[in-house]
Amino acid sequence: MNTRSNQSQTMVIGFPAYEIQARQFAEALDVPYHTLTIHHFPDGESKVQLPELMVEQVILFYSLDRPNEKLIELILAASGVRDMGAKHISLVAPYLCYMRQDKAFHKGEVISQQVIGTLLAGYFDKVLTVDAHLHRIHKLSEAIPVPQAINITVTDAMAHFIEQHIEHPYLLGPDGESEQWVADIATHYQMDYGVASKQRLGDREVKVTVPEAPYQGRNIVLVDDVASTGKTLLEAARSLADYQPASISVLVTHALFVENSMTQLKQAGITNIWSCDSITHSTNTVKLARSLARHFN
Repeated sequence: MNTRSNQSQTMVIGFPAYEIQARQFAEALDVPYHTLTIHHFPDGESKVQLPELMVEQVILFYSLDRPNEKLIELILAASGVRDMGAKHISLVAPYLCYMRQDKAFHKGEVISQQVIGTLLAGYFDKVLTVDAHLHRIHKLSEAIPVPQAINITVTDAMAHFIEQHIEHPYLLGPDGESEQWVADIATHYQMDYGVASKQRLGDREVKVTVPEAPYQGRNIVLVDDVASTGKTLLEAARSLADYQPASISVLVTHALFVENSMTQLKQAGITNIWSCDSITHSTNTVKLARSLARHFN
């Protein structure tokens, strides 16, 4: 899609639950936009209504948090778009579900990454996501076998946000996995950074040890890709308290923040909780539309 003529044959279709971000993406791409209509029957089934006018290239834009209720509607929409004549169908899912389980650790465990990846590959020609939860594979195409499977990082947008909002920041990754994002963000504006170590004691219990560093009087920003229960961020914040930093903030790509994690983080002395808008959340501050649109121009 490198020419204006190709763009005129492209449409972005969004879902009601993620309409704002989908509209922003279409504006960044400078193509028409339509929000499909979903009717929920009393028994829980969904009816999907697509626009009457269809073009050759369609981009379905939907973030797949709460996936069990979203995947069916996404597949219904993709199937309908194909039936109406679309030749190339892309999925932009800033948050991509079911990538965690990439191996059977016990007999009988289903490898959900393979199942959902194969399902999506049956309906889409291209999949674009942000910081997918990949551990034992190196490319998104290994999980979703489509002609174009793109997993981007948005550290440039996150770095710019930090530079604009925090004076003299010190970036801290709460565990080893976060080092790739923290190090990349730090290089944009030559920020100081470090990485803590984590010992997992269970699904909801971790121990975090921060490295020795001059935290006192600094504005600390804890950076991670996803916040679910928030326990890792919580323990990192508690470990920093004795160093008397000027402030502690959190910036994550994907804001799930289940249960009462937000309350616990604030009680631990965290001043700001920020996130990218990959998942609709009250903490959304970093918009991803332009970062995503660059991969369609």
